Amino acid sequence: MSESEKKLDLPDLSLLEAELEREQYKNSFGQVLKSTVFSLLVVAAVSVLIAVLLLPVLQISGTSMTESLQDEDIVVALNSKKYKTGDIIAFYYNNNILVKRVIAAAGDWVNIDTDGNVYVNDELLDEPYISEKALGDCNIALPYQVPDGRCFVMGDHRATSIDSRNTAVGCVSNDMVIGKILVRVWPLSGLGIVR
Repeated sequence: MSESEKKLDLPDLSLLEAELEREQYKNSFGQVLKSTVFSLLVVAAVSVLIAVLLLPVLQISGTSMTESLQDEDIVVALNSKKYKTGDIIAFYYNNNILVKRVIAAAGDWVNIDTDGNVYVNDELLDEPYISEKALGDCNIALPYQVPDGRCFVMGDHRATSIDSRNTAVGCVSNDMVIGKILVRVWPLSGLGIVR
């Protein structure tokens, strides 16, 4: 093979530059893709940890909290053991999660008359969140003192709610509390802070 024939077999410099540019683009695209996928995985993992450990997302099932919360509402709770009378909390009960309102704390005396009026330490509770008072399914001896390390809870729909008025549920141990319900996120028409 002559020298001139060898020169003909060599690619043109512009072709080499184009090929080099294409390879560099493929390498940089691959690195960007890997970086993006890694970032998305990290964000997803952090989101799951936050949702599970700090801000659990729960779906309401049932009508024991109507009018405050409706069946199939989706709410976000703050994973905390700090709550006060009037707060709505989520707690574990028999491998389920229940959502009820805190009525009284440890050491408080609870009394409920036949009309459904609730008294805590002999003071009538102001309950603007309920639409209808009822004694409900109550099989505890009243007045009732809340044991240490527990809270007395009731659903807002007093006629149907099974709660601390019944020994089936009883008072809620602080260890069983998941957290305080903060925000309703679904349906969008009800989006807002839960009171």
